[in-house]
Amino acid sequence: MSERYVLSIDQGTTSTRCIVFDQRGHLVSVVQREHRQFFPKPGWVEHDAMEIWQHVQRLVPGALRQAGITAEQVAAMGITNQRETIVLWDRHTGVPIGRAIVWQDTRTAGLVEELGTAPGAELVRQRCGLPFAPYFSGPRVHWLLEHTPGLRNRAERGEVLLGTMESWLIWNLTGGTDGGIHVTDVTNASRTMLMDIRSLQWDPGALSFFGIPASMLPEIRSSVRVFAPARAVLPGVPIAAALGDQQAALFGQTCFAPGDAKCTYGTGGFLLLNTGTHLVESTHGLLSTVAYQIGEQPAVYALEGPIAVTGSLVQWVRDGLGLIGSAPEIETLARSVQDNGGCYIVPAFSGLFAPHWRSEARGVIVGLTSYITKGHLARAVLEATGWQTREVVDAMNADSGLALRSLKVDGGMTSDNLLMQFIADVLDVPVDRPMVAETVSLGAAYAAGLAVGYWPDLDALSDHWHRAAQWLPRMDPAHRAEEYDNWQRAVRRTFDWQKPRPAPSP
Repeated sequence: MSERYVLSIDQGTTSTRCIVFDQRGHLVSVVQREHRQFFPKPGWVEHDAMEIWQHVQRLVPGALRQAGITAEQVAAMGITNQRETIVLWDRHTGVPIGRAIVWQDTRTAGLVEELGTAPGAELVRQRCGLPFAPYFSGPRVHWLLEHTPGLRNRAERGEVLLGTMESWLIWNLTGGTDGGIHVTDVTNASRTMLMDIRSLQWDPGALSFFGIPASMLPEIRSSVRVFAPARAVLPGVPIAAALGDQQAALFGQTCFAPGDAKCTYGTGGFLLLNTGTHLVESTHGLLSTVAYQIGEQPAVYALEGPIAVTGSLVQWVRDGLGLIGSAPEIETLARSVQDNGGCYIVPAFSGLFAPHWRSEARGVIVGLTSYITKGHLARAVLEATGWQTREVVDAMNADSGLALRSLKVDGGMTSDNLLMQFIADVLDVPVDRPMVAETVSLGAAYAAGLAVGYWPDLDALSDHWHRAAQWLPRMDPAHRAEEYDNWQRAVRRTFDWQKPRPAPSP
C-alpha cells in the first residue's frame, strides 16, 4: 500500500500556503501564494475573499504535484486561518459582499468605544471572555450591517452568510452554492464576541446586543473532527480539522499540558498558555479563549496575549525608514552597538493590544539624544518585541497562578538569535525553537490526522517534537529590573494620544 499523508491549508494574513506532511510530522512539500492587501482609508485593511479561494484551488494540486503524490494518498486535510478576519457572501450566488475585513482593521474604534459603555456590554464581555476592542469580529459585523445599503434586510431574509476565513473555504470546498456546509470551529467562534465561551454556542444576548441575525452564522463544531468530505479541489478527502492560526500553532508545538506556552512571532506576536479544561477569567488584560476541542471531549482553554506589532516593526524600519535593505539586516545593525543607548521604541501604531488594550495609544520613540545612532534604534526595535512579551508573561503568571517554566517559539522572527536571547533574558526562562518551523500548518495537519486515526493520540504527536535551538537567560537581575522600568515608563507615554472620533462612514 502506498504511503499516506496529511495536507494543511494555512490561510494567513498576507498569503495562503498548502503543505503536505508525512507520518513523522516532516514537511514533504510546500507551496505559497500572496494575496493583495487593500487599504482604502486610514486604518482600513481588506482582502479579496474570492482571490483567496482561487489561490487555494491552485495551491492544493500544486502541493500534491511537488510531493509526487495523488489525492488518494491524502488521508485528511486540516484548515487554519487568520482568525478575526470576516467575510460576508451571498448564500445563493456564492459571491462575497464587499471585501473581507481583516483583523488589523481599526475602523470600528469609535464604535467599540460607544458599545463598551452601552447597557448590556459587561454581560457580553463576561460571556465571551474578551474585552471590547476593534480587534474582534462582532463589532465589524455590526458596522457592516449599519453601513452597507440593504445588507441588514438581506441578512434578515436569510440571504447572507457570515464567517471567518475557514468557514468561507470549507463552504466552497464542500460544494458552495451546491450544498456547501456552513460551519466554524470553537477556536474561531471564540474570537467573534458572539460565542458563550462556556457553552460553546452562539449567545443570543450577544447577537441581540450587536444586532446580528442568527441566520447569518455558521454552525459551531469542535476543532478536531471530520466536518465533511471535500467535493471541490480534493474530492472525497475528509476535511477533518479547523483551528484559528494561533491555536493551530499551540497544537503544532504540542502544548497539550496546563502551563505549556508558545509564542508565534510574525507580523504581530501571539502568546498562548494552555490552562487545561479550566477557563481562567483574566483580570490582567488577557484574553480567555478556546485552545482546541477534540471530538466530543471537553474544550481545552488558553490565556492569550496578542501583541499588535512585532515583525511589522522591522518591516517599517526597512520600508518606511529605509535603514535596512532586508529584515535579517536588523540583527546585524543591532549588534553594531552594545545596548540601546537609553532609547526605547513602543510601536503602538494602531493602539496597544494585551495587556493594555488602549486603542487610542500611538507609537513613541523616547530617550533620544545626539548619541543615538541607527544601531541603537535597531536594538530598540528588537527589544520592543522582548519587552512586550514580558508584559504578557507577567499578566499570564498573575492570572493563571502558573509561573512560566519555558517558552516555545516559532515564526519568522525566531531566526534572529539576538532577539531570542533577549527574550530569554527578560523572561528569565529558557526559550526553545522546534525543528519544524511551520507550526501553524503542522498543528492543522496534526489535528486532521488525529481526527481520522492517522496518528493515534496526543502522546504520539508529542513524540514528534524536537528542539532545534535553545536560549538560556543570562541577564543580570538588577539590569533587567531597571530596563523593564524604563520600558514601562515609555509605554505610559503612548496613552491618550489619539482623540476619540465617531465611527467613519463607508
